[in-house]
Amino acid sequence: MPELTLTAPTTAILVVDMQNDNVLPNGAFASTGAAEHAASQDVIGHVRTILEAARAAGAPVFHNRIVSYPGVAVGGANAPIFTMIGPESLKRGTWGAEIIDGLTAGDEIVLDRTRMSAFNGTGLDSMLRNLGITTVVVVGVWTNMAVEHTVRDAADHGYRAVIVSDATSSINADWHAAALNYALQNIATITDTGAVVSALS
Repeated sequence: MPELTLTAPTTAILVVDMQNDNVLPNGAFASTGAAEHAASQDVIGHVRTILEAARAAGAPVFHNRIVSYPGVAVGGANAPIFTMIGPESLKRGTWGAEIIDGLTAGDEIVLDRTRMSAFNGTGLDSMLRNLGITTVVVVGVWTNMAVEHTVRDAADHGYRAVIVSDATSSINADWHAAALNYALQNIATITDTGAVVSALS
């Protein structure tokens, strides 16, 4: 793995869907294998480590949540993934939709959306540009879904995209590996937590 270089003032951390329903054993999607794979990756611990390094270096952090609005089918049914969300899972205002305790800090921005990519339906792009950000480091869940969509959109928007292999997880190791080893090989720099922490410090 080549040495990673990051400049804190022009690098932002994008935390994707680190929500109780998506990651924890008592979350709505635990039966899919998501909680088990997240635990095997120690995704919570690795994300926390990266956030601590980013805050110490002065790199901005943006948290993203995918949410459902029960009673109004605004998420749509045009793709199977959207029918998986709601009416109770990831319900805005509930424990399941909340970000895992201890990951947010201070006045870090939390953006809600109903699409896969953190760029779709939020003000993320303009916020990053206003801060002079040129590189985004993407962590969170699920690697082959919202994380992959976010990384692809970041590249299409002109950002250098970095994905952290051990600070991301999916519903199983195969789907995680497919995203990292095939889908994103020509889209992003793939690295690990230790390299990000070293580069930021």
